[in-house]
Amino acid sequence: MNVVNIGGREIGGGAPCQIVAELGTAHGGDLDQAFRLVEAAAAAGADAVKLQAVFADEILHPAVGSVDLPGGRVDLYKRFQELERDADFYAAVREHARKLGLLFFCSVFGSRSLRLVAALKPEALKIASPEINHLPLLREAASCGLPVIVSGGVATLSDLERALTITGKNSLLLHCVTAYPAPEEEYNLRLIPRLSAVFGVPAGVSDHSLDAELVPALAVTQGAVMIEKHFTLSREGGGLDDTIAQDPAGLTRLCQAVRRVEAEGPRATRERLEAEHGKERVQAVLGSGVKQLAPAEAANYGRSNRSIHALTDIAPGEVLSARNLCIVRTEKNLNPGLGPEYYDLVIGKTPRRAVAAGAGLVWEDLLR
Repeated sequence: MNVVNIGGREIGGGAPCQIVAELGTAHGGDLDQAFRLVEAAAAAGADAVKLQAVFADEILHPAVGSVDLPGGRVDLYKRFQELERDADFYAAVREHARKLGLLFFCSVFGSRSLRLVAALKPEALKIASPEINHLPLLREAASCGLPVIVSGGVATLSDLERALTITGKNSLLLHCVTAYPAPEEEYNLRLIPRLSAVFGVPAGVSDHSLDAELVPALAVTQGAVMIEKHFTLSREGGGLDDTIAQDPAGLTRLCQAVRRVEAEGPRATRERLEAEHGKERVQAVLGSGVKQLAPAEAANYGRSNRSIHALTDIAPGEVLSARNLCIVRTEKNLNPGLGPEYYDLVIGKTPRRAVAAGAGLVWEDLLR
């Protein structure tokens, strides 16, 4: 039986599904707004809230420039810089959440955010899908002694195996489709029990679809132990993920839908949802149970996740080191570099040609 203890709660093994309101950066850096989000999540019936401890240089190179997001085109590096906050901000949100009986999680993106968050003693750390191949970050997270929640969007089975081998049995895996919004019919929810069985950890779903109920309810019929959903006070709030997030009414419907499944059972739920949505659609959402990249996310593989890039302009013959290399998301405006698994290998090497700041480091830069 795959069970993990998070904040004194046993997750898995027949325990109630934990519903996580992903506040992300919907607070806009404003503490009062963050408090209102926490209060609304508690009122809706959530079990936990999650923030993102953002430091721009841990996530992107400035050369990424402007990218298209659900809310429009933005200079993502600059937006992340605007959202950077100190430890006191996250500590205040943590305390507010705990006063309301909510667990507090936080996504980390590099050593700086990891150290900040770990010092706050959250109930768990979160590794977002793009960081699933950030091996140095995974190793550091695993060393903290906290449960690690790993999202598995834009990931192959071998990616999941490598990540969960590092984070160990004190982990929880969230099946995910990294698209914003994600089509319900691509969620392939029959994967949930199979992933849990293969990797020996509890499994749930991080849901980026627009519907408040369909994917979460069907996920619970497949044994999901945790549902994570983006949350905002208003879809017109201007946050990076607000347009695909649930507002308080939507999160309330989600929480009620999950508890209804737990009360009526998987078979009755499936039959009810087939009557409401059609058998064909329900079966499409459940999927084949075969792990593969969803069509909506396949083009992001190697771009939304991490690779090795030049931090600064690197001259031919210059020694590669942590001073001139970084492990960041490529996004769409840069070319991907070598995977983070090669970071230790290339340290100390010298490129045969110049590598521009922001460019992905590739074998052709090194082979003579």
